[in-house]
Amino acid sequence: MPKLEAPRTDDAPRLWEIARDSGVLDVNSPYSYALWCRDFAQTSVVAREEDGAVFGFVTGYVRPDDPRTLFVWQVAVDASRRGRGLAGRMLGHLGGQLPDLGCGYLEATVTPDNLASSRLFESFARSHGARLERRELFGEDVFPDEVDHEPEVLFRIGPVHGRT
Repeated sequence: MPKLEAPRTDDAPRLWEIARDSGVLDVNSPYSYALWCRDFAQTSVVAREEDGAVFGFVTGYVRPDDPRTLFVWQVAVDASRRGRGLAGRMLGHLGGQLPDLGCGYLEATVTPDNLASSRLFESFARSHGARLERRELFGEDVFPDEVDHEPEVLFRIGPVHGRT
């Protein structure tokens, strides 16, 4: 059973690798993952082996303009661990911390073709008895022409009342 805990700055290279190897996530710079592990550790979670190796993560932050909302930035699981419910356990772990963060809502964006992420957030909403609203947040016109990027659909879940 993996240990779920806040990331440390020395986890940043592994988070970058997992994102890069996912084949579906927008990969941020290695520096951004280092900052994420330092500045947003309390609103993120990693799945860690007993030996300390990281094989999954969820990064998030409390929205500055809406401090009752935790925005989930990325969810990723190493290819060797997919299909075992780890993403749901990590998201549930983070969801359980919402009251401690002063949050009652969880948001994320999902591209229309990402069925696995859609199912993950739908399942989270169901397990917390929370409403799920969807709307386009960013259309394709927001992204550079050189980048083939689908629209980003906002999933807003809540109110969420802590641990289930």
